[in-house]
This record gives sequence, structure tokens and C-alpha cells, in this order.
Amino acid sequence: MKTTTRTRSALVTGAGRGLGRDIAGLLADRGYRVMITDLDEQSSRTAAAEIGRGALWAAVDIRDRGQVDEARDRLVAETGGVDVWVNNAGVLLTGPAWEQTDEQRRLMLDVNALGTINGTVAAIEAMRGRSAGIPGTGATGSGGHIVNIVSLAGISAVPGEAVYAASKHAVMGFSSSTAADLRLAGVDDIDISCICPDGIWTPMLFDKLEDPQAALSFSGVLLQSEDVVRAVGRVLESRRPVTAVPARRGALARLGAAFPRLASALLPLMAAKGRRKQRTLLRTQGSSRS
Repeated sequence: MKTTTRTRSALVTGAGRGLGRDIAGLLADRGYRVMITDLDEQSSRTAAAEIGRGALWAAVDIRDRGQVDEARDRLVAETGGVDVWVNNAGVLLTGPAWEQTDEQRRLMLDVNALGTINGTVAAIEAMRGRSAGIPGTGATGSGGHIVNIVSLAGISAVPGEAVYAASKHAVMGFSSSTAADLRLAGVDDIDISCICPDGIWTPMLFDKLEDPQAALSFSGVLLQSEDVVRAVGRVLESRRPVTAVPARRGALARLGAAFPRLASALLPLMAAKGRRKQRTLLRTQGSSRS
């Protein structure tokens, strides 16, 4: 029977580039052996090579539970378990729900909500030592930490991003409910944390500068990837259930959720501010390319 020496390990979805790639780098710096997963095979392979330190990679469509389990089982076979699992992969398509196609709506719900559910369940199975298909690997159920990258759109309404917001609200509800289910089941060594960032200047927003439906994502100070990576680092230590980045925008989002009429009155002003920011960035990006 094969016995695997236990090594601290982590899996990050959507880690071929952008925020996910940077989170994987943080985990590698902290001594975790990292599994990079991404829908794009070349991005996964390249990110793993750049991170080094024995990083693994796999092309994974997180909508497919079988592919998620296969990546997890490979990591468990290599390291003996899973300590940290970061559900980062996501997709944003803007516009009113009635103007989107069935395929667009389903894509966001399947990737953002179902994909996160698939990852969370797969992680819990490994962290409890019950992942299927990996007998004889020396896998141990030693607990762990699941970090779900959500959005401020998971806290409050976001016009122009209704289905995206619905998918992120689903992640928030699922995460807090599953954390409670774990405690009720007597599992106190697995934590689930949600990080809810404001707009991040990553590939997800690069092509939204001319999209008025995405204006609210630009209405605050755009975060850099490292801002969210730092928040992930703090949450790995504190295991706080919900963290908004930045905190003041999180407070505004919670206020809007508590007082929807007030939020509706303020939203046009915030959208106008976001449009001004988009135009400024368009000019800046245009001059930087020339």
C-alpha cells in the first residue's frame, strides 16, 4: 500500500492568471504545495511553472464535479490531504437579466454558484478524510480552511449585474449555511470564509471600461490584486467568516441591503461616479498604449 508523506497543500480555482494566480503565489510563499486549476490548460501550466516549488496544475471546468474531484484526488495522492481550498474562479456578464440569453444567465449561475458548491463539497470530503476514489494514498481528515472569493455583489443589489449578484448571493448563503451544518455535525476543524471585494483591476474588468452596465464596479477606488491577496492572508490566520474589501465599502453594501429604498435613491449617483471613472481609465489606457 502506498503511503504519502503529509505535506501542507492548497488548491486554487481560476488560478491561471490574475487574482487566482496571485493567491496561489501567496500560498506557495507560505509553504503550501499548490494545485493550480483553470479552465485554460496553458494558463494553468504556465502559472504552475512560474510559481515552482512543486506546484501542480490541472485544466478544470468547475461546473463538472468529476473534473473537480479528479484534481482534488491528485493533490491528495501527492500530499496526503488538502489544507486550504480557494474557490476563486468566476465570470461576470453585465446587463439586465431580460436582455441576457439563457446561456449567459446559466453560465454565471453554473460557474459562480454551482462551481463554488462543487469545490466546497470536494474540499470538505478531503478535509474529513472521506474523498472517494483515493484509497491507499495515506489521506487524512485533518480539517482545513475553505476560502470563497465572492464580491460586494454578494451583499447588496448591483444594477447592471443582476444575475451575477444572484450567483454571488447564492455563494454567501451556501457558505454560511454549510459552515453551520459542519458545526451541527460536530465538525469544528473545517472553516469557511467569504471574501467580498469591491471592483478589482484584473482581467475580469479590463474589457468593461466601455460598458455602462458595469459602472457600479468602478464607483469605488479600484482594488489591485495585491489588496485582495493581503485580505486572503489575514483571513487564513483569523478564519473570519466574512470579510469585505475595503471595509467601508462593505459597510455601505450592508447599509444598502438593510435599506433598499435608500440604496435605490443613491444608486444613480454612484453609477454616474462609476461612469466618470470608466472614462478616465479609458483615456489613461489609451494614452499608455500610444
